Amino acid sequence: MTALPRPEIVSESFGDPCDPAILLIMGAMASMLWWPEAFCRQLARRGRFVIRYDNRDTGLSTKYTPGEPPYVFEDMVDDAIRVLDDHNTRKAQVVGMSMGGMIAQRVALKYPERVSALTVISSSPLGVDMSGLPGASQAYKEHSAEGADVDWSNRRQVLDFMVKDARAIASTLHPFDSELTRAMIEEDYDRSGGLASATNHFLLKGGGPERRIKDLTVPLLVIHGTADPLFPIEHGEALADAVPGAGLVRIDGGGHELHRNNWPQIVEAIATHP
Repeated sequence: MTALPRPEIVSESFGDPCDPAILLIMGAMASMLWWPEAFCRQLARRGRFVIRYDNRDTGLSTKYTPGEPPYVFEDMVDDAIRVLDDHNTRKAQVVGMSMGGMIAQRVALKYPERVSALTVISSSPLGVDMSGLPGASQAYKEHSAEGADVDWSNRRQVLDFMVKDARAIASTLHPFDSELTRAMIEEDYDRSGGLASATNHFLLKGGGPERRIKDLTVPLLVIHGTADPLFPIEHGEALADAVPGAGLVRIDGGGHELHRNNWPQIVEAIATHP
């Protein structure tokens, strides 16, 4: 089998490279823009060198034919280390959200020498029996099923669905800003040249050995919304329970998102971990 050319993984940094580093890994279909610049700068002002990047098939990074991803999940794990190398960063606190939280756990387990600490936001534990954990809410399942009818080459259809998706996973405590959300998704769509390739993330196979979060050797912090409809709070609790000494920060009324009203609590938790 012919090896694939190395993909281009586009990244951006904030702050002083001499400060302790934070690597931000976002979730499925999400480019680096889903880590808002203002959020990154708040972390940088706390004395951190902050790096965000576009996952494969998102943003300005290499994209592949929709429906035919020639890579596996393990390749995205290795991409994270390549980003650290690109920034001449030996070790970082790795922060992952949603699918990015799955990647981050694998990064910390595969490359512990490159990870100073692990923070997982709105995700689920690796290698834990999840049969007793609740799944996504019925309302979110019904909304998600509508994605099968979206023409991913139709800009308006995609934007309308993505805004509806953001609303479906939003906080139950804070107001949903549809105008701000739509503007960000429009920017992401146009910068990426469309989002069809990003749907490849839902087709990925593991590609690496099975890993278990209980084998983690670096400090773990879990941040999870109490109203997350995709990964209910029990997932965050199970993740924290699986690792002795792990911290758990509950975001009251928090959904599957980084709501601006919750930034102070989230930034404080990340900046003071471990």
